[in-house]
Amino acid sequence: MPAGTSRIPRLHRAIAALGAVVAAACLVACTPGGAGDGSPPSSEPTPTTPTPVPPTPTRDVEVRPGSLPAPVAPVAPTRLAIPSLDVDMPVTDVGVEESGQMELPVDPAVAGWYRYGADATSTSGRILIAAHVDAIDYPIGPLARLRDVPAGETVSVTAADGTTRDFVIQSLTYYEKSALPSDELFARGGSSALVLVTCGGPFDSTTGHYRDNVVAVAVPQ
Repeated sequence: MPAGTSRIPRLHRAIAALGAVVAAACLVACTPGGAGDGSPPSSEPTPTTPTPVPPTPTRDVEVRPGSLPAPVAPVAPTRLAIPSLDVDMPVTDVGVEESGQMELPVDPAVAGWYRYGADATSTSGRILIAAHVDAIDYPIGPLARLRDVPAGETVSVTAADGTTRDFVIQSLTYYEKSALPSDELFARGGSSALVLVTCGGPFDSTTGHYRDNVVAVAVPQ
């Protein structure tokens, strides 16, 4: 564009042209039909009778009774075996004591499965099984031998549905009870693992308890 030339006149012309188009469109829309043939419009209005429109029938919405799916019952472990340690013991489901600690069967020959965690068939979370190492009026329990389990040993868990699942020991750790990583060991999510817990370490005759927990973690085979 040459210097000093203004675009404003062109813009005005464009706006004027657009106004003419809009006006023409309005004119076409407002002109009665047939006015383009040059005949004058009739001075008397033509009466019209509205065509009755039948009502649209409504259709009742069919209501069907609904129900929530039944919750899937967990499959409890019923037996724990560590062949290399000659461990073969029944497992029962346990919960939480009033003190907030995990329940355990009184008999050290019976292990307890934490029923609020993963079950025997879960593909995620921790399947936690624990037992006393000993107890008054009972002999030493099978899991007293857990302290001797090496990495790579096989652990078998039999479930209430009759299936058996094998795990491989990955680690063995002694934790002071005050430092037990509960969030990790009781995790409901994450990778699947079997966690075996019993007591160990020095015995405190004052409290009547062992100082430590022996924790073995096994992964699915």
